[in-house]
Amino acid sequence: MEGLKLFRFLLFCTLAVQITETFDCSSTNEKLQIHLVPHTHNDVGWLKTVDEYFYGGNKTIQDAAVQYILDTVVTELQKSPNRTFIYVEIAFFKRWWDQQTDEVKSVVKGLVANKQLEFINGGWCMNDEAATHYNGIIDQMTLGLRFINDTFGEDARPTIGWHIDPFGHSAEQASLFSLMSFDGFFLGRIDQEDKDKRMAEQRMEMLWQGSRNYGQSSQIFTGVTYNSYHAPSGFCFDDHCSDPPIQDDGRLYDVNVKERVDLFVKETCDQAKSYKTNHIMLTMGEDFNYQNALKWFKNLDKLVKYVNEDERVNVFYSTPSRYLKALHDSKKSWEVKTDDFFPYAHCPHCYWTGYFTSRPALKAYIRESNGILQACKQMETFNFGDPRMDTPSSDGLRRAMGVNQHHDAVTGTEKQHVTNDYAKRLSIAREECKDLMSSFVESKVSSKDVHFQYCDFLNISMCKITETEKSFILNVYNPIGRSVSTFVRLPVNSRSFSVKDSKGKPVDVQVVSTTAETMKLRPLRTSYASFELVFKVAAPALGFTNYFITKTEQQENNPVKKRREATRKELKEEEIIFIENEQLRLDFSPSTGRLTKMTQKVKDLTLKVDQQFFWYNGSQGNDVSRQTSGAYIFRPNRSEPFPLTNGNKATIEIVKGALVQEVRQSFGPIVSQVIRLYKDEPYAEFEYTVGPIPVSDHLGKEIITRFDTDIENGGKFYTDANGREMKERIRNHRDTWTLNVSEPVSGNYYPINSRIFINDTKSQLTVMTDRSQGGSSIRDGQLEIMLHRRLLKDDFLGVGEPLNEPGLDGKGLVTRGKHRVLFTTPGEGYHLHREQGELMMLQPILSFSKNLHPSIEVVRNSMTSEYSALSRPLPSQVHLLTMETVRKNKLLLRLENFFEDYEGGKVVTVKLDGLFKEFSVVSLTELNLSANQELKNKKMWHWNTTESHHQASLDHRSNTEIHNGDSLDITLRPMEIRTFMCKIQKN
Repeated sequence: MEGLKLFRFLLFCTLAVQITETFDCSSTNEKLQIHLVPHTHNDVGWLKTVDEYFYGGNKTIQDAAVQYILDTVVTELQKSPNRTFIYVEIAFFKRWWDQQTDEVKSVVKGLVANKQLEFINGGWCMNDEAATHYNGIIDQMTLGLRFINDTFGEDARPTIGWHIDPFGHSAEQASLFSLMSFDGFFLGRIDQEDKDKRMAEQRMEMLWQGSRNYGQSSQIFTGVTYNSYHAPSGFCFDDHCSDPPIQDDGRLYDVNVKERVDLFVKETCDQAKSYKTNHIMLTMGEDFNYQNALKWFKNLDKLVKYVNEDERVNVFYSTPSRYLKALHDSKKSWEVKTDDFFPYAHCPHCYWTGYFTSRPALKAYIRESNGILQACKQMETFNFGDPRMDTPSSDGLRRAMGVNQHHDAVTGTEKQHVTNDYAKRLSIAREECKDLMSSFVESKVSSKDVHFQYCDFLNISMCKITETEKSFILNVYNPIGRSVSTFVRLPVNSRSFSVKDSKGKPVDVQVVSTTAETMKLRPLRTSYASFELVFKVAAPALGFTNYFITKTEQQENNPVKKRREATRKELKEEEIIFIENEQLRLDFSPSTGRLTKMTQKVKDLTLKVDQQFFWYNGSQGNDVSRQTSGAYIFRPNRSEPFPLTNGNKATIEIVKGALVQEVRQSFGPIVSQVIRLYKDEPYAEFEYTVGPIPVSDHLGKEIITRFDTDIENGGKFYTDANGREMKERIRNHRDTWTLNVSEPVSGNYYPINSRIFINDTKSQLTVMTDRSQGGSSIRDGQLEIMLHRRLLKDDFLGVGEPLNEPGLDGKGLVTRGKHRVLFTTPGEGYHLHREQGELMMLQPILSFSKNLHPSIEVVRNSMTSEYSALSRPLPSQVHLLTMETVRKNKLLLRLENFFEDYEGGKVVTVKLDGLFKEFSVVSLTELNLSANQELKNKKMWHWNTTESHHQASLDHRSNTEIHNGDSLDITLRPMEIRTFMCKIQKN
């Protein structure tokens, strides 16, 4: 035994000498400075629900409990003033904080004050950057940052964006963070080819200018972390890690200080080769680390002690903000980046582009819930002075929406039971907001006989009141700051109705039959509506109007309807099938039933277009790579998709009436579609129904819609960034490195949050989406969007189960959605897609009341049938982004000029004096975008750049332009968002 021990000791000494002789960082006179950043990454739901993660439940899935992390970190930080820790996800911290005693809260405030505990990022969650809308991003960041400000003061304001886990990074996110007063932005995941090149060239850190409209005001220093967000190899000290602790007691065997110091120097010297300065940052933590913070800090203390005694490098506790200051003090010059970090791949066949579409029903529910939240917050504001405003009922939906922006929520990359939990939280919180909204509407209508309720299933033509009542009232609330008009479709059980508007004027109506596909989607015995009542509604700016609907005896407005089977036997080859309105005409093939041509009648412009459906076979791994298609990864097993049916032929039914003309297509049991042209509308509506996707053949499938046109787009197409600025995409190209085209389809997929288009000098085809999806232009003239995915294999990235949503009946999820398709000239298309984007993001909120009086006129005359909170509409380019109550006499207001400069955006002025009917704005204080700092106090750091970069049209506002007083006129430059805390008084 003694001989064996001696052999082990000699072997250890030999290895230690080998390591020591090889690695030394003293190549310059500047010693390497190593910033240790203790941290934990706490997913706000992923493998477990938010509650399970907080309390530590469901250990069979994962041993993770956030409450113990915060408990033990606070205890350990008190043991030494040198120790530091950063925390990110306020959704968890707020829960923990509310459970603490006053004594513990006092201790934590002390730790925050002396910068031992530092909040980084500070949003309700660490949001995704691909499938999120900018409205949701801003709201969830504001929610978390407001808590920090209110609880710990402005000195605790986070100054670092920290997105070390999202799967690709958006230029819009960088721009938003800059406008939120962040000094730096650190990323964990960028494409491996990009990262390898940057590491070799010491380009892991840069200035990122996210907006061409904001110019230098959107610049933010951005760094890519070396190990994603993990500790260096060999130095994880968590309960879940197998790395050895630092053993330094000479009275015991197996002292390993020299071995551990040498390995640490090796690892850090290797990392330093990829960075410009003599400062590097080590992310000392991982998912749900520090449940036993004692182990981490005890070993980190030893690491600091013995490494510094070694003297080859200098190591110390730090934070990302301290690291950033060291880089700033270095006076180095940095490159400027203007593109984004999409798509992300961690290996040549591993493109994380599937999550752009994964769980499409949840993505739609989140988008719809955002519209309800904005309306709910607005009505809360109109109730100014109500004593109930101390506990505003929008809070639940704000928190639920904040959780759903997480990078394993809206992305669809969570386990199925977690998806169910996300949806449940939204559903419960929506009910609270509905109670507030119906109370508000009823108070303004001023009638004891009306009680408004909401119908959540209008997308499958279900609503108890409209189906069963002979007479009912429709309330249409418009959350946009200008009047809007749109068509509504209400489920009914009769062909004959009369509709009158708020002034008693008859409204043109059309009744169409409910599609067979819609009837199949309804849960059993819950709805029997055979028809849909179609008519146009017009609602005033930031207000509502009422419509009075009565079933009649006469057969009115019966549509011209005929059934056509798309076969040559029943349709003559020369027969022309088309639908049209005043602006567009769509032609269809009698042999295939598919769209063949679009005509813009005003411009006399024609486009050849063949729209059809295909499916990709999700890879289950092959000889080239074992990578499968899953919740994160899109990897088809071949580049050419399969036709949905033999020849992709559709049976069709044509419906023509005065208000809407439709072509109803059935492509077999998987996909059906209704293409509509509404009277006077500039778009074609494509309502698709996809699923359940069959998997009895043991093949996972990913369904796309594809438009094949004669547009000569030369490899270029355009997608939006989180609903804001448009980004040019070039097929098989990256701006910062030469792309190795290993996955020609998935490697060219990009997130579509609201729109995608292709164009040439004559024509532009834009597709507007009602949720986030993935898409591309794989060949010239083509535009494709992925609609639904069902896969049978996990993609080995942690979620541990295939993306195989069961749906209500266990047979597979069915998803229904809408695209608005615009065919325009390029210049006209820019303007139109902004307007349509706003309308799709904030659709009118419909509620219904029974009519209990035999005379509809008596009911109408007894109530206030129309209401607007504005005395005048907002200018056409201005979007009311945020209107919410902060305190009884404080209002948070965000106004946005939502046109880009190149789209014809102009400087516009909004006059707040006398604008609101319920209250008056007394004074304004301008804030940063996240409303946690007065704009006059915002100071951007100056960074040296390696290149002269163009200055865009919108630069940082000077102090003389910043509102902080009595002026109530607000100017907005193209694409500018301005945020104000308004002092208000009731009118």
